[in-house]
Amino acid sequence: MINHKLKKIILNISLYVIIIFLGIIWIFPIYWMFITSLKPEYETIAWPVKWIPYPPILENYLKILGNPVDTPVFLWFKNSLIAAFSYSFLGLIVSTLAAYAFSRMKFPGRDKYFWFLVSFMTIPGIIYLIPNYLTINTFGWVDDIKSIIFPGLASVWGIFMLRQYFITIPYELDESAKIDGANSFYILWKIIIPLSKPALLTLGFMNFLSNWNDYLWALICLSSPEKRTLPVGIVTLQGRYIHFYGTMMAGAFLVSFPAIILFVFIQRYYIRGVIMTGFGGR
Repeated sequence: MINHKLKKIILNISLYVIIIFLGIIWIFPIYWMFITSLKPEYETIAWPVKWIPYPPILENYLKILGNPVDTPVFLWFKNSLIAAFSYSFLGLIVSTLAAYAFSRMKFPGRDKYFWFLVSFMTIPGIIYLIPNYLTINTFGWVDDIKSIIFPGLASVWGIFMLRQYFITIPYELDESAKIDGANSFYILWKIIIPLSKPALLTLGFMNFLSNWNDYLWALICLSSPEKRTLPVGIVTLQGRYIHFYGTMMAGAFLVSFPAIILFVFIQRYYIRGVIMTGFGGR
């Protein structure tokens, strides 16, 4: 009995040590970015490293935020916010409707078509750059914020993730609702969606983060300075021949801060959504 308890204590301690170690590895880049943004430029490359800047300065942030002509950060922030929330919300609608059809509705070839669709996840996203650009050019969306919202709404990953979650919900609930005269839309709105909040919030956050951090596609589509998003705009802080690390880290922290705050608020649902999303089929 004592040996069993001792082994359990050692196992728990080992587990906590591993978790703390992984947490330090994850948070260290964020900490390094933050402290570098609070240093004067000469200290960013000084040796030995100054782990706690004293005194901390806000000059790098003022340099970015106080020059709305060359670095309109608030305008870039607004563009990123509109694009990310629109992409997240509209992507959820598309993925939810498709996942509901693949998980709860019966039609010929449903499972075969679903796995055929999933097979497209093996294709690198960069392959779609030219076709997507030709598409938005046809619609006249080049250098328009719509170009970074609509092309990726039909996400195969989003459909797959929600479908896997929906099939864990007992089908008997649908049958009971149909006996009472409910149609498919009512079942989706009143039964499936309320029971799938963790998965929906998880996918919504993933969509938000994907669009918020997107650099390459936004760089290709948006050329006007006033149409840029934060990731594209912040790159202009990098000098051609000289790198101002303090200013660059301040810009990088401004980009990452909203995503970090959003994750803190929804992490409970995010973790549950990831855990509850499994593999299977009906």
